[in-house]
Amino acid sequence: MPRFRARSAPPDVIAIDGLQVNCVVGVYPHERHEPQPLRVDLKLMLDTAVAGETQRLRMTVDYAMIASQLAFLLQSCRFHLLETAAHALTRYLLAPPALGEDRPRVQGVTLRLTKPNALGGHGIPSLEVHRVPADVRLRHETKPWGTVDVVHETKTEGIYRLNVAPGQHIPLHAHHVMQESEMALGDGLVLSGKRIPAGQVHRWPHGKKHLWENPSDRWQSILCVDSPPFLPHDEQLAEGTPDEVAPEPPFLPLHSVEAPSGVEAPSGVEAPSGVVPT
Repeated sequence: MPRFRARSAPPDVIAIDGLQVNCVVGVYPHERHEPQPLRVDLKLMLDTAVAGETQRLRMTVDYAMIASQLAFLLQSCRFHLLETAAHALTRYLLAPPALGEDRPRVQGVTLRLTKPNALGGHGIPSLEVHRVPADVRLRHETKPWGTVDVVHETKTEGIYRLNVAPGQHIPLHAHHVMQESEMALGDGLVLSGKRIPAGQVHRWPHGKKHLWENPSDRWQSILCVDSPPFLPHDEQLAEGTPDEVAPEPPFLPLHSVEAPSGVEAPSGVEAPSGVVPT
């Protein structure tokens, strides 16, 4: 039987160094109109013993997916302050595992955000924060199709994790006020009639109808950013058929990864012969 480590042992650390994301971040007019490079350095503290013993990626953090999720949030939220970006990202990283996830909860996060071009070569500003689960309290909402975890909200944007129950669906709908971007977190979702891989991103133009379905036997989650934050009256149910909206090119080539024999394939990746995703 897999063993968790002793409580007194220091946590393991999964690190991502030097992740660069081009995004809108800042308060000055030129920063609001043009994306700029933002460097992300991240340390996640968690117990990796079970993943190490079982070779099950579901029992740890998939750093490729984490990198893509951080890039999605930074590019979708268009943060004004590094402080707000750090607050939102650490809340997301420290949130309890989504329904259907098996991994242990992250025990701590150290995040550094650096704007290398902000001072025009006269210095490099950065912000480093450390947060633990006690710093995070999420609000939860119950929907006919599942639940919503409210990760972060300000006057300008909201970050939500939509958890769709097995056999349920988010009805066909469109938005006319909110700018909505969504990333599939699970590999069992069907969007507007098409099976899509984990990590795929769609940005919905106003009026474009879309429908999420979960035909699988596990909970499936969607990472959603709304700007302004979610407006119930703008979740407008629609009739007819979904609109065709092309997915955004992936931040990382997640879907070309192959696991060797005996190792569980990452979420959203077709398992090679002899590997059984669980």
